[in-house]
This record gives sequence, C-alpha cells and structure tokens, in this order.
Amino acid sequence: MLSFTSLTTGYRSRHAVHPISRNLTASLKAGEMTCLLGPNGAGKSTLLKTLTATLPPLEGSVTLDGRSLSSYTAQERARLISIVLTGSVPHLNMTVREVVALGRSPYTNFWGRLSAADEKATDEAIRLIGISELAHRPLRSLSDGERQKAMLAKAIAQQTPIIFLDEPTAFLDYPSKIRTMLLLRRLTRELGKCVLLSTHDLDHAVCVADRLWLLDKEKGLTDGTPEALGKSGDIGRYFDCDALIYEASARRFEIQMR
Repeated sequence: MLSFTSLTTGYRSRHAVHPISRNLTASLKAGEMTCLLGPNGAGKSTLLKTLTATLPPLEGSVTLDGRSLSSYTAQERARLISIVLTGSVPHLNMTVREVVALGRSPYTNFWGRLSAADEKATDEAIRLIGISELAHRPLRSLSDGERQKAMLAKAIAQQTPIIFLDEPTAFLDYPSKIRTMLLLRRLTRELGKCVLLSTHDLDHAVCVADRLWLLDKEKGLTDGTPEALGKSGDIGRYFDCDALIYEASARRFEIQMR
C-alpha cells in the first residue's frame, strides 16, 4: 500500500539541509497496525510528516499504491490518508461534532454542505470513540484527553484506508489508552485499515501491534513483528537502560529495582 526506500527525512532551511533520519526502508500494508517506537529526538514525528507529504523527503522515495506520493493532489491524499498530529488543536470555538464533521471535507461540495452519508459518518465516528456526550460541547471546554479523542474521531470520520497518528494516547488516562489502542487494532481487523502510530507506550505497543518500527538516529529503522524483534534482542537494544529489561516471552518491559 505505502512504501519508502532509502528515505532521508529532515528539513531544508534557506541556506542548509538538516537531516534527521537517514536511509530508511519499510512498507505498510492494509489490515496491519504498525507502532513506531523510539527515543525522543529520533525523528518519529518527522517521518510521519514525510509519509503524509507534509514534508518532502530529502532523499529517497515514498510511493502509495505504486505511485509517487508527491504526484497525488492534496484532495486525493485527503481521501487516502488521515493524520492526527500532536500539538495545538485548532477550531477551539467549534463544537466536537463540528470538528469531527471536518473529516468529511474531502467529500463535500464547494459549499461544504454535509450529505446524509456525511452526517452518518460523523455520528458513527463519534460513537466509535465514545464521546457522544461531548458532541455539542465546544472544544475549548474539554480536557487535553477529550480533545485528543475528538481529533481521533475526525480522522475516523474521514474514512481513509490509511490512518497516521502521532502519540494518540499521550493525554489519555490509563483505561482510555487501552480502549484507544484496542479500537485502532479493531479498525485494522474489521475494516482493513492500515494504521501507523507513534507512541511511547511500549508495553501496549508490543501487545497490540502487528509490526513494530524501531527508529533511532544511529541504528536507523528496524522493522519486524513484536515476537521476532523480541527474540532477536532488537527491542531490548533500542531501549537499552540498566533499570529497564524487556521480557520477550511475556512481551513486556520490567523495571529492575536496585
């Protein structure tokens, strides 16, 4: 579905090029949930922005269904890829339902009028995320976690085959983290979605992901199933810490008390 080869991500300024990650190669498939893991500063957010054409690659290629990602129009990409990024949330004066309905923008007419199908997709996304009681509240009145759920519902309402999420559980309480990860896994299974999310919730990722991408500035990108990466020792090496031990058989991290 989506793949990249010999990819270098980063930024261009007026006088210089600033690479973040180099020589990355991997692919995403329909019906699979992939978790992107790595330490702060490894380039996870930059990679996500590159894979959505928000940033151009410095080197290498990104293809979607065998076609260069850069050759798609913005509207074409919006019907194929939805993304939830961390950072400030716009539209604070809009209600939750109005924000979720913005996910239907790639399908509406020039005036942005919602059809019956758009209304149904909006309501279904709100129901799936479990925020029906928040639907008519303005975004500015919500907690960070509630806003995050609204933005996730907007991505689901967009009904794209690919969903990218940058730290989607960052502001959620523990039960909501679990529910969100399981919901994303269910979307891949039942609807054949391709889901890629970056996260620091290591234990959750190794339990629910079909594949893991381990990203590090020095080691590059390592791609594999949680089982394979656990047995090979790659997961332990990527998160090398005297107090943190990865138990491959149990698929969890344990803290070594000293």
